[in-house]
Amino acid sequence: MMSTLTARAVLLDMDGTLVDSTAVVEKLWLEWAAPHGLERETVLHTVHGRQGWQSMALLLPERDPAINREENAQMLARESVEVDGVLEIPGATALLAALRDAPHAIVTSADIALMTARMTAAGLSIPELRITAESVTMSKPDPEGFLLAASALGIDAADCVVFEDSEAGIQAGLAAGMKVIGVGRLAFAHHPTHHVDDLTQIALTPTADGIEIVIG
Repeated sequence: MMSTLTARAVLLDMDGTLVDSTAVVEKLWLEWAAPHGLERETVLHTVHGRQGWQSMALLLPERDPAINREENAQMLARESVEVDGVLEIPGATALLAALRDAPHAIVTSADIALMTARMTAAGLSIPELRITAESVTMSKPDPEGFLLAASALGIDAADCVVFEDSEAGIQAGLAAGMKVIGVGRLAFAHHPTHHVDDLTQIALTPTADGIEIVIG
């Protein structure tokens, strides 16, 4: 069943939304978790969508936050060079091309180096406006990143549509007062406004009044 939305700006998550980095993300996080005796499912449920230091704080709540920050920096550096197997989510190239002349931004929990490495590895163009880990004080599910992107674009939050895959990211978009299109088979369980299996189910057309988004 097809649905049509209108927006004035589109805000895009990266991992799981534009690029498929699941294999490398899960490999590195399970290696990090092994010495701590953490359950695989607990780790994988926690780490997607958040900044690494926040995931560490949730998984090891008694640990010194300074250690989390240090280990997160190490994790980001390693992730930035381990990009084998990072692929485009089907339809991402076409979606970014359609947005070329329309207001849009990438809003990711990755830092600028990791964002650049993964987008490049997937062969994707990088939006001019990039809200990364360095841009915010709070990680998703806090809405700060999405609200900052809307402000930078000069567009009301209610006129933005978010593309997200993770529970934390979907919660952040909804908390920002934005419509959220969940991407991927797992996104539906997190109650986005709309859901698609991948980005081939999206058609974007810039119009005089904004952006028309056809889903289905």
